[in-house]
Amino acid sequence: MVYECQTGVQIEAALMFVLPGYDAFLGFLLIAAAVPVLALVTNKLLAPRSQTGERELTYESGMEPIGGAWIQFNIRYYMFALVFVIFDVETVFLYPWAVAFHRLGLLAFIEALVFITILLVALAYAWRKGALEWS
Repeated sequence: MVYECQTGVQIEAALMFVLPGYDAFLGFLLIAAAVPVLALVTNKLLAPRSQTGERELTYESGMEPIGGAWIQFNIRYYMFALVFVIFDVETVFLYPWAVAFHRLGLLAFIEALVFITILLVALAYAWRKGALEWS
């Protein structure tokens, strides 16, 4: 099928990209997908294949390892990290609001107060449940 554009040039439908603004994004997406695949293939082709006993040992600052490499961490560490990540991401959401505060008006201010109130309630809940205690 052949189309004619405003300048009178005929374009084949099969060659015409439907979303012309996204061609750079598509190129970036293809490169982003190809780089890890290329890295893995290169590693597979160039990596040494000898699996001697020395290569299988755990490296611990040049010393002989003491005990096993797998240890069990306390669940409180994960809870503390999870609470940190949640509140860190929420702070990132507040930054654009703070930058454009003078242009947003009263409704945006009230919405931000509701958002911060929800965060404070969540913080109080985590505190009450003991997620912030390190004992």
